[in-house]
Amino acid sequence: MAITSDRKIRVLIVDDSALVRKILTELLGSDPGIEVVGAAPDAFVAREKIKALNPDVLTLDVEMPKMDGVTFLRNLMRLRPIPVVMVSSLTDHGAEITLDALAVGAVDYLPKPKVDLAATLGDYRIELIEKVRAAAGARVRVYEPARETGASDLQPTRSLSADAVLARSAPMKFRTTDRLIAVGASTGGTEAIKDFLMGMPADAPGIVIAQHIPKAFSTPFAERMNRTCPMTVYEATDGQQIRPGHAYIAPGDRHLVVVRSGARWICRLDDGSPVNRHKPSVDVLFRSVAQQAGFNSIGVLLTGMGKDGALGLREMRDAGAPTIAQDEATSVVWGMPGEAVQIGAAVEVLPLLKVAPRVMALANAMDITRHAG
Repeated sequence: MAITSDRKIRVLIVDDSALVRKILTELLGSDPGIEVVGAAPDAFVAREKIKALNPDVLTLDVEMPKMDGVTFLRNLMRLRPIPVVMVSSLTDHGAEITLDALAVGAVDYLPKPKVDLAATLGDYRIELIEKVRAAAGARVRVYEPARETGASDLQPTRSLSADAVLARSAPMKFRTTDRLIAVGASTGGTEAIKDFLMGMPADAPGIVIAQHIPKAFSTPFAERMNRTCPMTVYEATDGQQIRPGHAYIAPGDRHLVVVRSGARWICRLDDGSPVNRHKPSVDVLFRSVAQQAGFNSIGVLLTGMGKDGALGLREMRDAGAPTIAQDEATSVVWGMPGEAVQIGAAVEVLPLLKVAPRVMALANAMDITRHAG
């Protein structure tokens, strides 16, 4: 349901903690474009309030009494799909459950507010409002059990560019039989990356991935992708060689940078400042790939809120790399890929399920061209 500019976004808060309900209500209520229409302590009360209040967005606690958040979400997305932002504890258990929720159809997630650290609530408020606003305009899918398998920075005070981590330089100009695929994503990206990797064969070129994700989530996310996808998937480590048939996901608290070492590409992890308010940043990864791999690489920008990755994708295109952006119709949020299209960074704009086949076709065509040359 489209939210018109003259109507407030109606939010229902579902959380078993009265204190968390109060904090979320106050933070969201401080935005003139958002109205908290109600709150519920558990799934059963929430079900009745959804019927009565018809909210535009839910914030949903992951762990609740009577019925856990993911079970409630499965029922909700099957019977009455609605944009949902999960509220999760940043623990290994909370991360696994939140990834389950994203597989079921939640739009996004954010950590529980740190109620004992009032000084951090200003930053938390900005992220919460941003994610609720994005969710209100997101594309929500009906829950399909067959799909299920089984980030962002909290300091939005100043938005830095990739220059803060990696200086701009001319791309290396060399030809190699190796190819490198760089992928970036944010909101909706955990499922989009899964769909992309599921479409890549076990012997695909090496893939480096920057997904906006908290530190506690990146390890279980990489492990989940490794269990699910044909390729071998790692959470990237510093100095790790990038090899065909392997994918490397940036840790949730480090920038992933690719460097050329002799005849090899290797992963470097950088603890520099957040870029576009994110660490890892897609712009940082894409710039490093543009500089170190140039026309030997392929750039892919998937669903996500904001604009991180758009400038980096353009740098990859300027270096001679084929570049692809996910189309609007299949993106949960068409922020990052939409920005890339707007600035001319994407050579092609494709539905999600056509991205992997096209990447492989491009990689194979690069091989044929080089062998012919």
